[in-house]
Amino acid sequence: MARRTDRFQVGTTNPLWHMYRTVSFFKVMWCFTIITIGRFAPSLRFKNTLYRTCLRMKIGEKTALALMVMPDTMFPERITIGDNTIIGFNTTILCHEYLTTEYRLGDVVIGSNVLIGANVTILPGVSIGDGAVVGAGSVVHRDIAPNERVSSQPLRRHEM
Repeated sequence: MARRTDRFQVGTTNPLWHMYRTVSFFKVMWCFTIITIGRFAPSLRFKNTLYRTCLRMKIGEKTALALMVMPDTMFPERITIGDNTIIGFNTTILCHEYLTTEYRLGDVVIGSNVLIGANVTILPGVSIGDGAVVGAGSVVHRDIAPNERVSSQPLRRHEM
């Protein structure tokens, strides 16, 4: 299944040159500042509260974002994470992507009781079902079903 993203054509110019028509410069600076504080914050309670209140991310109870997790700096409000989920060290969660002639925006929904390993990149427009496990270093480029175990590059399904 294709990722669920909205596509916006910008013509022949690199879309990054149009970035601040997409989102305010001040919003990006605000998000970047808050995320930089959160990336280094050792307190999970503080980090979750910071992201919920300042960035409007939807983060469930007892969810843990490890050190250096990088939520989307332009559209963090498009990220939803369920309860009791672990997001591993240095994981990147993207809700936008810029291509040569267009940019795309998509929500990222991560279920409850999910384990995401270190250094994972989650692309815009994907859902990760409850109880899923994503191995370290993976690129999540498609939806992951509940209780599914995936890892490596390219993403592969593992039998339980």
